[in-house]
Amino acid sequence: MNMATAIAQPVERENYLNKEYGVWSWLLTTDHKRIALLYLGSITFFFFIGGFFALLIRLELLTPAGDLVQADTYNKLFSMHGIVMVFFFLVPSIPAVLGNFLVPMMIGAKDLAFPRINLLSWYLYIIGGGMMVHCMLTGGVDTGWTFYAPFSTNFSNTKVVEAGLAVFVAGFSSILTGLNFVVTIHRMRAPGMTWSRLPLFIWAHYATSIIQLLGTPVLAITLTLVVAERALHLGIFDPKLGGDPVLFQHLFWFYSHPAVYIMILPAMGVVTEIIACFSRKRIFGYSFVAFSSIAIAVFGFLVWAHHMFVAGTSVYAALVFSSLSYAVAVPSAIKVFNWTATLYKGSIHYDAPMLYAFGFLGLFTIGGLTGLFLAALGIDVHVTDTYFVVAHFHYIMVGGAVMGYLGGMHFWWPKISGRLYPEGWARLAALIVFIGFNLTFFPQFLLGYMGMPRRYYDYSHMPEFQVLNVLSTAGATVLGVGYLLPMVYFLWSMRYGKPAPYNPWNAAGLEWQTTSPPTTFNFDEEPVVTWEAYNYEELDAPQKEVPVAK
Repeated sequence: MNMATAIAQPVERENYLNKEYGVWSWLLTTDHKRIALLYLGSITFFFFIGGFFALLIRLELLTPAGDLVQADTYNKLFSMHGIVMVFFFLVPSIPAVLGNFLVPMMIGAKDLAFPRINLLSWYLYIIGGGMMVHCMLTGGVDTGWTFYAPFSTNFSNTKVVEAGLAVFVAGFSSILTGLNFVVTIHRMRAPGMTWSRLPLFIWAHYATSIIQLLGTPVLAITLTLVVAERALHLGIFDPKLGGDPVLFQHLFWFYSHPAVYIMILPAMGVVTEIIACFSRKRIFGYSFVAFSSIAIAVFGFLVWAHHMFVAGTSVYAALVFSSLSYAVAVPSAIKVFNWTATLYKGSIHYDAPMLYAFGFLGLFTIGGLTGLFLAALGIDVHVTDTYFVVAHFHYIMVGGAVMGYLGGMHFWWPKISGRLYPEGWARLAALIVFIGFNLTFFPQFLLGYMGMPRRYYDYSHMPEFQVLNVLSTAGATVLGVGYLLPMVYFLWSMRYGKPAPYNPWNAAGLEWQTTSPPTTFNFDEEPVVTWEAYNYEELDAPQKEVPVAK
C-alpha cells in the first residue's frame, strides 16, 4: 500500500460504540446509550421466547381437539407467554431501550442523573430474567400471568414462588429506571429547555416514570404476600384461614391496570415525534397532548376494578369504575384527535417509521374502542374471560406498544447505529406486521363475541370455532415473519448499511444535532435552547445566507 492510499483512509470518528472495546467495557459501562443497547439485546431475547410460547398456543388451537400438548402444559404455555411478554418485554421495551438512549440527549444532558443506578437496573432485569428462564426450564408456572389466588397460593404445584420472585426483582429494575428519568427530567435540562419546550416523548416518559414509581411497589408487595402465604400458610388470600381471594385481585390490578399505561404511554410519545417529523408540522395542541399524558397516569390508578365486574363487586362500585373507565378514554382520545389534526394538510412522507405510526393509530383506536365495550357493564358480563378480551388487549399491547416500539426503532436507528437500514425492506416489514396482526387478532373478537372462552386448549364441543382459529394461527405465522425481518435488516445494516448523516429525517430535537452515532457524553458543549418544540416551519423555511466572518 503506497503512502497516498494510506493518507486517503478516513479516520473513524470516536463515538460511544468504538470508544472502548471488550466485554467488560460493556458490562461495567455507565453510558446510558450502551445500557440501552444491553437492554435491547435482553428484551429481544425475551420477545422471541414469549413469541415461541405464542406460536405453540396458536398451533394447539389449530384443531378443536387438544392434540398437540396436554391441558397442564397448555396452562403453562399461556402463563409463561403472558409473564414473559408483559414483565420482560412490554414494560421495559420503550423506556429501557429508546428512553435510556434518548431522554438525556433530548433534554441536552450528558447522561442520566444516576448512571450507576441505571446499570444496576439492567443487572436486576437480567437477574429477574435469569430466574424466569430457570423457572421455565425446571417445570414452569401455570397460574396465568395474573397469579390469581387462591390457585397460586394454595393449589398450584408449579414454580409459582420462583416466577413471582423473578417478576419481583424485574419490578425493581422498572422502579429504578423511573426514578432516574424523573430526576433527570427535573434537574438536568439544558439552558432554555423549559417544560413547554420539552419534546412530547419526554412528557410521555415522565408520566410513565410516575406510574412506575407509584405502581410497581404495589405489585412487589402483592407477589411477596403470595410467596408468604405459600411458604408460611398465612391467611391473607385463603378463605379457609380467614383471607380474601378478591383482595388479591384488587392489589394485583391496582398495579396491572396502570402497567398497561406504562406499556402504551411511551409508544404514544414515539408516535408523536414521528407524526410531527413526517408531516413537517408543529404538533397540534402541544399542551393538551402533554397534559393528557399526565392525566392518563393519574386516571390510570382509578379504574382497576373494571377487571373485576364478575368477581362479586357491588353494583354501586361497578357503576363508579365503569364511569371512570370511560373517563380514562378521554385523554387517549385527545391524543388521537390531535395527531389527526397534525396530519391534516401536512406534507406527509411515507417512510417506514410513519407507516408504523399509521399502523399504531388504527390498531390503538380499535383497541381503545373495544375497551369501552368492556367498560360497559352489560357487555362485559357476557364477553369477560372470552377471546374478546384477548383481542382487545393485544390490539393495545401489540398493535399499540409494539407498533410504537418498532416505529421508534426505525426512526432512531440511524442515530443509534450510525447506519441506514434498507428503506424498501422496512416498508415491506411494516406492511407484513400490520396485515399479520389484523389477521391474527381480529378473528378473536368474533370468537369472543360468539362465546369462545379464553385459556381453553380443547374446543371440540364447539367445532364451529375452528375456521376463525385457523385464520388466527395463519395470521400469527405472517406476524412472526414481519417481526423477524427488522431484526435481520438492522443487523445487516450494522455491517453493510450506508453511513447515516447527523439528521437523516431533517427532524427537530436536540438528539439530531449531535453526531451519528453520538459521542460518549452526547454533546461537545452544552446546548442552549432558543426555539420552541417541533419548529418544522423554521427548519423547512428557505435558508437565508448567513454572512461569514473573514
